[in-house]
Amino acid sequence: MTELSLEKLKYPIGKFLAPDSYTAAYLAQKMEEIATFPKRLEKEVLHLSNEQLDTPYSPGGWTVRQVIHHCAESHMHCFIRIKWALTENNPVIKAYDEVLWCELPDNLKMPIEPTLNLLKGLHFRLAYIMKNLSEADLEKTFVHPSDNSENKLKKIIGMYAWHGNHHLAHITSLKKYKNWG
Repeated sequence: MTELSLEKLKYPIGKFLAPDSYTAAYLAQKMEEIATFPKRLEKEVLHLSNEQLDTPYSPGGWTVRQVIHHCAESHMHCFIRIKWALTENNPVIKAYDEVLWCELPDNLKMPIEPTLNLLKGLHFRLAYIMKNLSEADLEKTFVHPSDNSENKLKKIIGMYAWHGNHHLAHITSLKKYKNWG
């Protein structure tokens, strides 16, 4: 496998690129992507067999099951980070090791239906809080301890819309490659 094709497997829609400006139209589009993510994900995975759910999307990559559970975990962190940024002054958030989390028994073996249900409620709340952010709120920040980067909430909206689409593309690309229909 070439380096280029491995990169395409890892980043089927490319890496996240922050826009030059966060227009109202851009933010509205990203909020809609966040709001619709659970339904789009469920459409792609609900009919998959356990064997299909336990198939990695790339050599050495996570299984479809792990990707689904990871999305819920990552997006729960997003929700909490937004709440911290709205209620504290530039807080340092808690990082987590997503690779280790994906190796825990719930990510490896648990059925996906509870996680799909969790995502529905979580994304309703994410979209709701995002749609109600003021201009001042969009400028609020938190610090990620891994690189001490300051992250504005308006950037987080785009980043997590990308994150959902990124992992959804892992699944749809695998389904297409395997001809799972």
